[in-house]
Amino acid sequence: MSDRTDPAFAEVEAALNGRGFTRMHFELEKIESLLDLLGSPQRAYPSIHLTGTNGKTSTARMIDSLLRAFGLHTGRYTSPHLETVRERISLDGEPVSEERFVSTYREIAPLAELVDQRSAEPLTYFDMTTALAFATFADAPVDVAVVEVGLGGAEDATNVIQAGVAVITPIGLDHTEWLGDTIEDIALHKAGIIHAGATVIAAAQEEEAARPILERCAEVDATVAREGAEFGVLRRAVAVGGQVLTIQGLGGVYEEIFIPLHGAHQAQNAAVALAAVEAFLGAGTRRQLDIEAVREGFAATSSPGRLERVRTAPTVLLDGAHNPHGMAATVAAVQEEFAFSKLVGVLAVLGDKDAASLLELLEPVLDSVVVAENSSPRAMPADELAELAREVFGPDRVQVAREMPDAIETAVAEAESDVPGELSGVGVLITGSVVTVADARRLLKR
Repeated sequence: MSDRTDPAFAEVEAALNGRGFTRMHFELEKIESLLDLLGSPQRAYPSIHLTGTNGKTSTARMIDSLLRAFGLHTGRYTSPHLETVRERISLDGEPVSEERFVSTYREIAPLAELVDQRSAEPLTYFDMTTALAFATFADAPVDVAVVEVGLGGAEDATNVIQAGVAVITPIGLDHTEWLGDTIEDIALHKAGIIHAGATVIAAAQEEEAARPILERCAEVDATVAREGAEFGVLRRAVAVGGQVLTIQGLGGVYEEIFIPLHGAHQAQNAAVALAAVEAFLGAGTRRQLDIEAVREGFAATSSPGRLERVRTAPTVLLDGAHNPHGMAATVAAVQEEFAFSKLVGVLAVLGDKDAASLLELLEPVLDSVVVAENSSPRAMPADELAELAREVFGPDRVQVAREMPDAIETAVAEAESDVPGELSGVGVLITGSVVTVADARRLLKR
């Protein structure tokens, strides 16, 4: 991705940031008013809508890639972004251009001002990017939009689309200050994306999450396909650069599918993605999708910041796991697919996250950890994180380097120390937050 050079784009980005990048205000009425003024662009194409706690973006990217392999023009809306807000709005797999982003924003901005004037609370950053995405997709035009919720489901700004296919990835505890303290409460919020007559593709869930989903399906007469019953991963094998899967889909068995992503959780995401595309394209018990197109779509999938290798010798991996459920999946993938003789972690988290649990999950796979702060205003102070780390790792296995460049340099030096010969078995894992990954990626991908 090229460096930003367009001053008009910089101006638009500043205007968006001025709305408060992290400000939360859940009120569908405002986004509905704005979209009404725009002529309801979200009604110009069918959509696949995704919610869940972990795996949403990876699954959305797989769905997008599969749909394109079948010749469809796609729009994809995901969040957060790693380098530029343009990543949130993709056309045919590529972030929108600065020029298109600016022109669409300029169409929307005067109408957004009208909505703001009528409301006690102005439209949020996320409201605006959601409207930008839907308008961009209508203008392109796309054949289908793949839309990831921002937070929750029922009251999320994206829930104006009332998609015909709703996807629910695994649900765990996260964002409890907004969604509730139990998995059941969180699942209730997320099941809100299920609308009348929809087809629901549900990943395997804990019982307290499954119950609200099934009750919502019954309430609105939605059809549900569940991982482990109607679809799922039959076999998986580690391969160079990823894994090879056999998936039971809604339409039959799909064999020898390579995905260039690591971990059992990504295999699960692949099964969910395939079932969603089958449902969208009308495959089922009497019709199976073309296997070559399926293989092509999966092989072309990427998911930046998800066990992404950005350096070798030593290997440097970036992973955006930020809650216990996600970190458990990351740790399992590292143990299964990487034979590190020495692995050093760099950890920076947001202040509202369960840092102690993240550290406990990481401790068995890390030789030592460097704690840092990421660039978010909500970052947990490094000294506070270090105290928690020393309780889990012991004082001798913890170092503090507040700034990310220093943390990476310290971790690489620690990984390379006392290692005779080649560094092929030595690694650094940078994790704890998508913001952490974004910060590290800017430094390491230059």
